[in-house]
Amino acid sequence: MMPSDEASSGGTLDALARDVDQLRRELDGAQQQWSPWIGRVAPQRRSSAVNMAHYWAIRQHDLRDLQTRLAEVGLSSLGRSEPHVQRTLDLVAGALCALRGRRQPAFADNAIGVREGYDILQQRTEELLGPRPGRRSVRIMVTLPTEAAKDERLVSEMVAHGMDVARINCAHDGPDDWRAMAANVRSAAREHGRACRVAMDLAGPKLRTGALQPEDAHLMLGAGDLLRLTRDAEPATADSHRIGCSLPQVFDHAEPGHRIYFDDGKLGGVVVSVDSEGLDVRIDHPARDKAKLKPGKGVNVPDTDLHISAITDKDLDDLSTVVDIADVVEVSFVRDPEDVQRLLDELDRRNASELGVVAKIETKPAFEKLPQILMTLMQRSRAGVMIARGDLAVEVGYERMAELQEEMLWLCESAHLPVLWATQVLETLAKKGQPTRAEVSDAAMGVRAECVMLNKGPYITDAVSTLDSILCRMEKHRYKKNPLLRTLTSWRPDAAEFIGT
Repeated sequence: MMPSDEASSGGTLDALARDVDQLRRELDGAQQQWSPWIGRVAPQRRSSAVNMAHYWAIRQHDLRDLQTRLAEVGLSSLGRSEPHVQRTLDLVAGALCALRGRRQPAFADNAIGVREGYDILQQRTEELLGPRPGRRSVRIMVTLPTEAAKDERLVSEMVAHGMDVARINCAHDGPDDWRAMAANVRSAAREHGRACRVAMDLAGPKLRTGALQPEDAHLMLGAGDLLRLTRDAEPATADSHRIGCSLPQVFDHAEPGHRIYFDDGKLGGVVVSVDSEGLDVRIDHPARDKAKLKPGKGVNVPDTDLHISAITDKDLDDLSTVVDIADVVEVSFVRDPEDVQRLLDELDRRNASELGVVAKIETKPAFEKLPQILMTLMQRSRAGVMIARGDLAVEVGYERMAELQEEMLWLCESAHLPVLWATQVLETLAKKGQPTRAEVSDAAMGVRAECVMLNKGPYITDAVSTLDSILCRMEKHRYKKNPLLRTLTSWRPDAAEFIGT
């Protein structure tokens, strides 16, 4: 929005009205532009899809100047309009008419109301993640360790301490273990009179480094070194600066200049050449010292279009078990809306269309196509998004990740889709028994999502209890982007000395 040059109060209000009306006019155009996608969503999701299109439209503009000018005359600055875009703009337009003594404009009868927008999101959250826990609205998801298949007491303690969703990672263990884990979760939920959903995470096409000889060997690499990544699956020796890769599509589509990262970004470089047998990577990170590269470590190629599906043959086999025992299925390494569509189609073939679906956003292409992915998810009544910050941070960069996680929260809220906040939440506490200060702050920020995920560790029940306490405290102060001004008890004027008399 262009700033107004009008000096008078009336001129200022007129300029504001023109800018707000311009935004309102753009909503119809956005709805038309997204109509092919909106037409495919579930009927009960239609208004949410329209609202997301409206939010997408207004965020094509830099609204910061308009926000300041609206706040200066005591009106909503649009900063919390995500779940009810059209109604917010209509209300602001109406207030501007009242301030100028003008007739109220015609408002859309079917626009989602302010309270209604939040109610829809809460309803969608209950449908996907189960009823609201007693003391808080944000759910806690916990990844189950292998021993959860046999240790009923461990699962019972997790539920007792506040676990609302149990996550089973299909990259580990097998169908018999998964069935035992799910059975233990159901039993613990009955024991404690609490709801606890079972979510199962399809492994997807994870890129990993190949084997070395001997098995406990590792490569030592630093800036300037040349690493040979090979198609050959034969174990390389630790002194060869060679290692294999689990996914052959990397070699088919990587090009010189493409970035490549290993082991959650601990090691990185740029592809300098590609041939029929492999590719060469010039290491540029870490800039100082050297880093270890071990077998089985993750590989990220953010610049390379791999032309692969997020649903692997193993995932298709695992779905046979998932549809029998899970409430929610999570699809990993989504790259585009077609990946989500394929999962929906596979669930339809298995008569499991009522199963909840969560798309894990952990690749750069998935973030870039997030609006289309959300539209595809809205074909289902039970759907959500996991912000998987580990791989995504490697692909987009840690500095950019701080910004992207906010943008994803906002867009999902506009679509009334629950968000699962994941990766390294209270990780040090879960693994070592004591949290870092930064972890506590990060966990507190999870209150803006509908669910926060914890990973496994020997102190996981302590982590669940701590997260439960943090979320209960923070929900009194914040809901989504909205600060809640409850009475502060920190600085009560109970004594005259407090104010210096």
